[in-house]
Amino acid sequence: MSIRPLVRRFAVTLLASTTALTAAPGFAACSAASGAERATLVELYTSEGCSSCPPADRRLGQLTRAGAGIVPLALHVDYWDSIGWKDPFAQPSFTGRQQWEVQANAHRTSYTPHFFVDGNEVLDWRSDLNENLRPSHRPAGARIAVVAEPAGGGRLHVRVDGTAVPATRAGDLRLFVVVTESGLTSQVGAGENSGARLSHDAVARHWIEPVALRAGSAHVDRMIAVPEVAGGHVAIVAFVQDAATAEVLQAVGTDACPAN
Repeated sequence: MSIRPLVRRFAVTLLASTTALTAAPGFAACSAASGAERATLVELYTSEGCSSCPPADRRLGQLTRAGAGIVPLALHVDYWDSIGWKDPFAQPSFTGRQQWEVQANAHRTSYTPHFFVDGNEVLDWRSDLNENLRPSHRPAGARIAVVAEPAGGGRLHVRVDGTAVPATRAGDLRLFVVVTESGLTSQVGAGENSGARLSHDAVARHWIEPVALRAGSAHVDRMIAVPEVAGGHVAIVAFVQDAATAEVLQAVGTDACPAN
C-alpha cells in the first residue's frame, strides 16, 4: 500500500480533530532556530490505558531536559480508549501517524509504548533507545525557524519557516508544526492504570496539517488557541520529514512559552 495516501488522510483527520481546543491565558513570545547539525526527533506513541507506558513516558520526560540536540514528542493514541479508560490526550490521527511510520519502516504492528527516532522504529526501547540517541553529527537536511507570539484571548500567533538544504534536495518533503504541553498530570480512574496519577511531558496537543515544501521551502502562519490544562507549559515543535521514507531532515523545539 502506498504511504502517501496515508499521509494525506492523516493530515485531513488531524485538522478536523484539533480544532476544538479551549483558549487559555496569554503566553509570552518564544522562538527557536535549528543549527547546522541535525537534531534528533524522538516520538513516543503512548496511552494512559497502557500499563507498560508510564516508564516510557518518564523516559521521554527526561529527554525534555536533554538539551537542543534532542526534540521529544509524545503522541497519545486512541486504540486503548475502549478498554476501560479514555485517554484525555489521545487523538485518532496519532494512531494513523503511527500506522504510517510502522509501514514506512517495512513493519506491520503498532503497539504502545512505541518509540521512533528520526522516523526510524526502535523495537526495544529499554535496550536500544540510548544507542539511537547518540549524537550522529550529521549535517542538517533542512533549516527551521520558529516564532510564537501572544495574540490575546489565549491565542498564540505561530510562524514557522522550513527550507531544504540544499534547496534542490529531492523528496516529498513536509513541514510539521506541533503545539506541545509539558508538566501535565492525570488521575486515572479505570483501566490498566486505575488509581495511578500519571505525569506527561511534550504531549502533542495541536497538530497543524503538514505543509509541502515547494521549491525547497514552506511557511506556516497560524493563530492557535492554546489548550487550557492546569499546570501545563506550552512549547512549539517543528520538523521537516520526507513523506515517502519517513526520514526526518531536521527538528527544533522552543523552550516553554511562559504565561504573561
